[in-house]
Amino acid sequence: SGRDPGSRGRAGARPRAWGAGGSRAAAVTRPGNTPVSALGVLFNTGAGQHILKNPLVVNSIIEKAALRRTDVILEVGPGTGNLTVKMLEKVNKVIACEIDPRLVGELQKRVQGTCLANKLEIKVGDILKTDLPFFDACVANLPYQISSPFVFKLLLHRPFFRCAILMFQREFALRLVAKPGTKLYCRLSINTQLLARVDHLMKVGKNNFRPPPKVESSVVRIEPKNPPPPINFQEWDGLVRIAFVRKNKTLSAAFKSSAVEQLLDHNYRIHCSLHNTVSSFLIYFISVIPENFKIAEKIQTVLKDTGYSEKRARSMDIDDFIRLLHGFNSEGIHFS
Repeated sequence: SGRDPGSRGRAGARPRAWGAGGSRAAAVTRPGNTPVSALGVLFNTGAGQHILKNPLVVNSIIEKAALRRTDVILEVGPGTGNLTVKMLEKVNKVIACEIDPRLVGELQKRVQGTCLANKLEIKVGDILKTDLPFFDACVANLPYQISSPFVFKLLLHRPFFRCAILMFQREFALRLVAKPGTKLYCRLSINTQLLARVDHLMKVGKNNFRPPPKVESSVVRIEPKNPPPPINFQEWDGLVRIAFVRKNKTLSAAFKSSAVEQLLDHNYRIHCSLHNTVSSFLIYFISVIPENFKIAEKIQTVLKDTGYSEKRARSMDIDDFIRLLHGFNSEGIHFS
């Protein structure tokens, strides 16, 4: 089962699923629909539906997931069930999340009347709007437009899961594993690597899908750090977001944006009010913050004192941002 995780769907189209639709191929197909006669299935390639046809790739994904007999597996986009069925043979349970009712029907027919049926639970709906169940590992081949939000939905999920084996568009996968100083290093890279160990497992070429998609794919392994780093992720992401808006700029320049200064000034005043021993909010504004106070000066002072004023986000690693965040927080400057 599979589909093109990289091509964009049409405006307003449903998020894409792995496999083919359940309808039979008609004699005349609409543009973007490709019939696969061997399966009698109509693929909506305009919505990114491409089946993963190579059993070697399916087996490799399962091998790299290191499945256990007792595992509960979360699968996103089961499609027609090629991967699902293989996993059902090896684990205790598969929870398959699918948004397309046609594909749900295909999957149900595939296991109906077999010993695997009672090990499969199907949830119909948008995975981003669904509370994740308990699971030991996740296997997913994601639509391009939900890749980033789904990754962070996973990484902020509790209780912790063991690992996720995810199929992405190649460039997205390479951004996940990019290191400081490389061209693809970005906010996605550092945020993911703060919360997890990330490894690029294998490339999956276009010809492994039928019909072939327009983009190359990759499989990535994500293992959440347990315990997680003792960092407020909202604070962290607020800092990193500012730094990576223009990752080639110095931090001194990046923090001179009027919008950034207004946000941090607002947060600073709230922080001072919460930590002021005098209960009167009015007295706080009069006595705690000097009339000539300028947040811009305080920001630049922190950047200079921490040694990051002339640094650029593109070359800073996790430890650099932890030190910088601590420097800001120590001076009452917060990002959330």
